[in-house]
Amino acid sequence: MMTSEPSHKKNKASQKPFGFKNVDTHDKLELVKGVFSRVAKSYDFMNDVMSFGMHRHWKNELIQMLRPRGGMHLLDMAGGTGDIALRFLKSTESFAEKSKVTVCDYNQDMLDEGRRKALNKGIITGIDWVQIDAADLSKFSNDTFDAYTISFGLRNVTEIEKALTEAYRVLKPGGQFFCMEFSKVTSEPLEKLYNFYSFKMIPKMGEVIAKDKEAYDYLVESISRFPNQEVLAAMIKKAGFQSVTWCDLNKGIVAIHSAIKL
Repeated sequence: MMTSEPSHKKNKASQKPFGFKNVDTHDKLELVKGVFSRVAKSYDFMNDVMSFGMHRHWKNELIQMLRPRGGMHLLDMAGGTGDIALRFLKSTESFAEKSKVTVCDYNQDMLDEGRRKALNKGIITGIDWVQIDAADLSKFSNDTFDAYTISFGLRNVTEIEKALTEAYRVLKPGGQFFCMEFSKVTSEPLEKLYNFYSFKMIPKMGEVIAKDKEAYDYLVESISRFPNQEVLAAMIKKAGFQSVTWCDLNKGIVAIHSAIKL
């Protein structure tokens, strides 16, 4: 499962991880953009296949933790094909005061898939689609959003620290931050099985279903190199957030980090 959102800043002196390789900052932009452009049309189906449908449960859990309310304005970063945004709007449809969501992603192909899915569900109002870099949200003013979510996208950001700082800036005081990402498995027997499945099976699925083994090699490699729960929590705190915590799902296969801007 992947969601795109690289950074656009060009800095040839800086090396960033792209799977198991280190590449220049601007090169990572182009590489990640290429990955998600290639898999955009098969993205949702591959998520179901790779996670055996569990990604639906994980995303529902995130929405429950968000506790949507009437009049809420959510920024869904790396929103890709709109899974979080559409769940959010559905959870608020009975409220008298309408809520809205701004879906952001660097990859236009992913946004196009999300817009198509929303239109197929008859969703036209209450949702905006914005092509933008997570590390540069200058299009948005300070203290704009009630909540910020990023689901399976932070590991694809080129400049994670800047993205977290920007998330803090655009949230209103009291605003909620949520990051759902693959993390460190806490059970040793499960970790061995999970690693076997990730490195041996997922790329084969990508080759057969999405016709792109290389993209899914990148997927599992990017998960392997992403900071664990404790390290990511420290990064979120450094960005200025308070009350930083996380909950593990399926023994740490996925973790949801949450925080507040005070």
